[in-house]
Amino acid sequence: MTAAGVPLLLLSLHLSLGESTAPSHHGLCLSEYVCVSVFVCPSRSDYAPFFHDNGPHSFSGNMALFSISEDTPVGTQIYILNGTDPEGDVVRYGLAFEKGSKEYFRADPKSGNVSLITALDREIQDEISALVSITDGRNKVVEKVRIFVTDANDEPPEFLNLPFIVDVSEDMDAGSSLYKVHAVDRDMGSGGSVSYFLQVTSFSPFTKFTIDSHSGILRIKPGEKLDYETTRTHFITVVAKDGGGKYNGQYQVMSSSATITINVLDAQDTPPMFVGTPYFGYVYEVSGPGSEIFTVFAKDGDEGNPNPIQYSIVNGSDGIFSMNSSSGCISLQADPMHLRNELFELKASEVSPDNKELDYTTTMVTVRVVDLNNHPPTFYGENGPQNRFELTMYEHPSEGEILRGLKITVNDSDQGANAKFKLRLVGPGRVLRVVPQTVLNEAQVTIIVENSSAIDYEKYQFISFKLLAVEIDTPERFSATADIVINLLDTNDNIPKFSTEYYIARVAENSPGGSNVVSVTATDPDSGLWGEVKYSIYGTGADLFLIHPTSGIIYTQPWATLDAEVKSKYNFYVKAEDSEGKYSLAEVFVTVLDLNDHSPEFSEDFVEKTMVIGAPIKIEALDDDAEEPNNVIEYSIMKADPDNIFEINTDTGEIKLKPFVKSLDIVHNITKHKDCKWSLVVQARDRGNPSFSTTAVVKIDITEATLLKGPVAAFLMQSRENPLKALGAMAGFISVMVVMTVLISTAMYLRNSKSNRIMPSRRIIRRRPRDRCQWNLNFKKPFGWPDSSNRFVVEDPEGKNHNISLNNNSPRGGFPPPSAPKLPPPPMSNLKYGERMGTVPTISGTLSSKGSKKFRRNTENSVSNALVSELKMKLEQKILEANQGYSV
Repeated sequence: MTAAGVPLLLLSLHLSLGESTAPSHHGLCLSEYVCVSVFVCPSRSDYAPFFHDNGPHSFSGNMALFSISEDTPVGTQIYILNGTDPEGDVVRYGLAFEKGSKEYFRADPKSGNVSLITALDREIQDEISALVSITDGRNKVVEKVRIFVTDANDEPPEFLNLPFIVDVSEDMDAGSSLYKVHAVDRDMGSGGSVSYFLQVTSFSPFTKFTIDSHSGILRIKPGEKLDYETTRTHFITVVAKDGGGKYNGQYQVMSSSATITINVLDAQDTPPMFVGTPYFGYVYEVSGPGSEIFTVFAKDGDEGNPNPIQYSIVNGSDGIFSMNSSSGCISLQADPMHLRNELFELKASEVSPDNKELDYTTTMVTVRVVDLNNHPPTFYGENGPQNRFELTMYEHPSEGEILRGLKITVNDSDQGANAKFKLRLVGPGRVLRVVPQTVLNEAQVTIIVENSSAIDYEKYQFISFKLLAVEIDTPERFSATADIVINLLDTNDNIPKFSTEYYIARVAENSPGGSNVVSVTATDPDSGLWGEVKYSIYGTGADLFLIHPTSGIIYTQPWATLDAEVKSKYNFYVKAEDSEGKYSLAEVFVTVLDLNDHSPEFSEDFVEKTMVIGAPIKIEALDDDAEEPNNVIEYSIMKADPDNIFEINTDTGEIKLKPFVKSLDIVHNITKHKDCKWSLVVQARDRGNPSFSTTAVVKIDITEATLLKGPVAAFLMQSRENPLKALGAMAGFISVMVVMTVLISTAMYLRNSKSNRIMPSRRIIRRRPRDRCQWNLNFKKPFGWPDSSNRFVVEDPEGKNHNISLNNNSPRGGFPPPSAPKLPPPPMSNLKYGERMGTVPTISGTLSSKGSKKFRRNTENSVSNALVSELKMKLEQKILEANQGYSV
């Protein structure tokens, strides 16, 4: 350097190698680092920065001997580079790898934070070399450090020498070692230890093998034995698992599996066996000697190395059969009809190459003689084969009855299925049935009645059936047929039956006695006397009729006279009976036809009616004929003076004035008769053929409706055709009034009797008879009404009079119960004493009296007042007479 003060550049390279005595995580004790210092020496001293050495277990410093687990996730901050500068300058950090090496870490220059940037795998690289540096801008220190990768349980065990295939002889003893399984785990510690076990699946829950968990040696289980004939190949699954360890912070056990194929080798330990047992052979009954019957087959049980087989018949052949020792074919040596035994014992022997018997087995074979179908079914009677059977019996036997007169046997001489056949009856359906329906070889045939009503003599005199026997399971289907004929005898099993349940007859009235009415017919299908029918009649309406016992003709009694007006309907029963008393009934309805033999009749030849203008009157005639049109009446006016005033309804008989007659003034203008009384001749004619008629004179008194006023007059006009209705209404009204009056009087009497005031004294006064007007009325005193004699009047201080009866028949002594008050006396008329009332017009006619002509003229001017006065007078008289039996 120059003396001009140029800085002196001092380069000092210091290389220091040393070994650490402290062991690392992986057992390494070598720690190596390189320190390179570069500095410039100015006029003053400048020192290089340095790392802090915090030891191998620290997470800050220079990363010397730092350990990191292989399962650390990428991106994790794993370390902090930490150093200082003696002069206190700011330092920066660096991290680098040697050329050609994979970079696993990255350091932040300012903070010194070191992060993992590549995944670690201890099994691939367990140690990483890196160059860490620190600089203050002028001086830079670089150190080479080793970083150790620690193990995590991330590797499963791995089997060696795959695939596992083992050949084992079937006669190997239990417990013998078969194979040794080996697996390795590259992990360290417990994660690298391996144990073994056999996996049990749902397809093979049981196994004949076991494995040592530590050594991996496979053995046959104690008590188990391999069998080539049963199972030739076994597949077992062996599982190798490690001792477990942590991975990503969690404990895990890793395992792997492999399949061991065990092939069982055959050994000579099984006797021969027959194939296709049991054996059945058949020989036809017509087969000849030398016919092959059956061939058997046997094989060595040790199929891996089989030996030849020889056949023989042990016993039971009786010289009828022979057997080929090599092929196993059984042949016929004699006539099969001589066969007495069906079972034979066969033997199959395993022989060595030098024809020495090693092992054997036996089985049974059945040989049967097959029958040929060469006999059809045959029917037999009492005397041998028969194809026609007859029986005579009465009709309608009991259902379920056996036809014992038929003795039938059926037989088939063949054997087995050739002798099986069915029986069937062909004929009228469901009448008879045959038992049994299926026969093997031979059976007694039974015919049973199934439908008794179908065995009817009236339908069939004889019944024919075909009895069939048909084989079932043979191709020939042989059959036999027999005729069964049943002759029927008749019984009286039917009753006479009418052609209809009822007969309807019509006969004219006044027919002479003995006239035919109707003919009934009944039939009995039975034969002979049982089919003959006799007739008779009975009933309440049969008195006028007779019936012929054999022909069934019904006619009237000789003395009988039929009259439709007396009785037009008759009904009775007719009986048809056979010789044994079986019978049936039918009902006969006889209608007597009406003849027009009666003429219409009025109740009176002379009829008086009162007609109110505007209201009709009615006349009525009756016809005693029984039926229409003989009893239908038509009315007509034959004669009237004048003939243009009245008109009549032809159907009802109502007579009314013609519409133009609306008042009495019009009537007075038409006729000179001022009393308004006209006479008509009315005819009533029926509609029969021939037609009859009759006449009557009707006297009509015309009255104007305006003269009758008030409700009473209206009621009277409504009741003009029925006077009893008016009297009944009056009696009802009077009864109601009497009851109400008695109730009121009783209540007043009870009230007065309970009061405390002193009643004034009373005096009894003899009642004098009063003069009354004697009315000439057509009313009589009702029976049982009390007499008016022996009555007194009691006068009290108030001036009131009361009736008191002195009759000893009074139910009470003293004062009788109160009675209804009397009505005021009727109004006085202008009649003098002894005179009678004149004629008073009424609704139904007139009431005549023997009064004077003067009174008659007065009543003509006051018709309405007279009617009202008459009704009031009758009402008052009844009330007075009723009150005479009571007193107050």
